[in-house]
Amino acid sequence: MMFKLRYSSTSPFVRKVRVVALETGQDKEIELIKTMTADPTCDIGKDNPLNKVPALVLEDGSSLYDSHVICEFLDARHSGAKIFPAAGAARWTALRQEALGNGMADAGVLRMMETRRPAGEQSPAWIARQKLKMDQGLDALEREAPDFAKGFDIGLMTIAIVLDYFDFRFKAEEWRKGRPNLTKWHADISQRPSLKSTLPFE
Repeated sequence: MMFKLRYSSTSPFVRKVRVVALETGQDKEIELIKTMTADPTCDIGKDNPLNKVPALVLEDGSSLYDSHVICEFLDARHSGAKIFPAAGAARWTALRQEALGNGMADAGVLRMMETRRPAGEQSPAWIARQKLKMDQGLDALEREAPDFAKGFDIGLMTIAIVLDYFDFRFKAEEWRKGRPNLTKWHADISQRPSLKSTLPFE
């Protein structure tokens, strides 16, 4: 069985899928198809009508999107330790943390895209709004970091990925300043092989 993953090496959302595939031993079943969504000739719309990556093309030609759906699909296919906790408090915590990480990543992507528009078309207010979401998310995570679970689930994975994305796109802002708890946690979890081997690059 072979799936096709429409991907970008810079997308934090694609990276979620790649990490889950590695963690669940399914990476060899997925062919990576590099996809440039900004290219007007790109055909991503046939696999995701929202013109976004990731999209996972199944053997029958149908596709799944977005990252949460694909990650849960992959998690349901294997019999090992689950990335999505079972029903109960741990599940709701993990899903909430995933939602926060996704929202922070969204804000970072939107902010980055806005800064790439011609100077006269950029909205400083829009950029500031996205930065506020990023900063508020970081502050919330700093408060919560001492209570992070010791394992590895969809919430903690998403948080680690968004912090790496901030290093990748906004390194000069030094998110670690004033956030010792989050800094230590990130340093520890970053040693995980699935995270080390999927860092974003251009």
